[in-house]
This record gives sequence, C-alpha cells and structure tokens, in this order.
Amino acid sequence: MDHSHHQTLVEFSYWLAFMTGVLGSGHCLGMCGGLVSAFFIRLGAKGIWPYLAYHAARVSVYAVVGLIAAAIGAVLVSTGEFGKFQGVLQIVAGVVVILLGLDLLGVSSWRNSLGFAPIAWLRKQFGLATQRGPVLGALIGGAINGLMPCSMTMAMAVKATTAPSIVEGGLLMLAFGAGTLPSMLSASFLFGKLGPRLRGWLLKGAAVFVIALGLSTFWQGISYYIVMHRLIG
Repeated sequence: MDHSHHQTLVEFSYWLAFMTGVLGSGHCLGMCGGLVSAFFIRLGAKGIWPYLAYHAARVSVYAVVGLIAAAIGAVLVSTGEFGKFQGVLQIVAGVVVILLGLDLLGVSSWRNSLGFAPIAWLRKQFGLATQRGPVLGALIGGAINGLMPCSMTMAMAVKATTAPSIVEGGLLMLAFGAGTLPSMLSASFLFGKLGPRLRGWLLKGAAVFVIALGLSTFWQGISYYIVMHRLIG
C-alpha cells in the first residue's frame, strides 16, 4: 500500500468519523441533551469558561480513548504474525462497527452492552461534579460524559484499534468529538430538543456513516490480509 493511498484512506476515515459526530447530533441530544442541560443549571455556570472546559474535557477523553484503543490494537498485532494479524484485526473491527451501525438503525437485534466504566457510578460522579465549582466541576463533568456508554463512541473506539499509528487513533476519535460539538454546545445552553422525527433522520444518517466506516475497515482488512498472505505465505 503506497503512501498516497494510505493518506487517502486515513483522510476518508477522519471525514467519516467527523460526519458521524455531526449527524449523530439527534442521538446526542436525545441521550445526553437533558442531562447536560440539567448539569449546567445545577452548576450555576456563568460566562463561557465552564462550557469550554466541559466540552474540551469531553472531546479530550474521546482522543485518549482513541490513543488507548490504537495502542491495544498495536499490541495485539505485535503478538502474532504481524501482517496477517493486522488484516484479521481490521476485518473483525469492521464487522463490529457494521453491527453497531445496524444497531443504531434498529435493523440488528444485536445490542452493545459494553461501556468504558459502570454507568451507575458514572452518573453518581457526574452529579457530584457540580459541587466542585464552575470550571473544575465542568472539567470533571465533561470527562465523565466522554466515558458514558454510547454505540457511536464504541464504534469509533473499535475503529481506532485498527489505526496505522497510536496518534492516528487519537486523531480519529478527536475528529468524531469535533463533529459532536455543535449539538452538544447547543444542549449545554438550551434544554430544547429536536423533534423526534428530525432526531430519527439524523440518527439514521449517523448510522449510515458508521456502517460506511465499518465497510471501509472490513475491506482494508481483507486487502491487507491478501497482500500479506502472498508475501509471507
């Protein structure tokens, strides 16, 4: 795989991750909109700094998750036949991402029950964060929000395990987090919600991008495996 082709695939993945975040705004508002709005009401935030702190922490956590996921992928690849295992990892990751996308569409009966930490504990800490002051509390709340289980976040994290480098895994999750900023910032200021019809269409759009990302990863895995199989037998 030459450098220009690799660069094109990387940019394509960043774009898909960003658009998943943008189109997932309906899902974000439906799942977290009221929670985030209530958080800022309880926090008594004044000025822009608490809002910036909250979302900077949330997106930073996404990037850290991407770095960790990419590091795990690199470790897994290094434990076996490097080339073949990397292809297999991409194929498996592609299938999982596709299943998460189908889950978002409501087509698959498969449900993601995994998270980065116990949800009950996260919600408790999220509520307690409002007692830590406007900026520090916002930082803690944003970080916790970034860890809350979400099918789209999980899909991006799984994709990050196949990133060519640890840094690119972090950048993939960062692109996704950047895409969520418009909706989540509006949710911070307003309790208003998108209508269920529009929210549903946006979620379907996000699901399509997740599935496209999974198919891209799956195809890259097959191509890579075939090339490495021919090289090393």
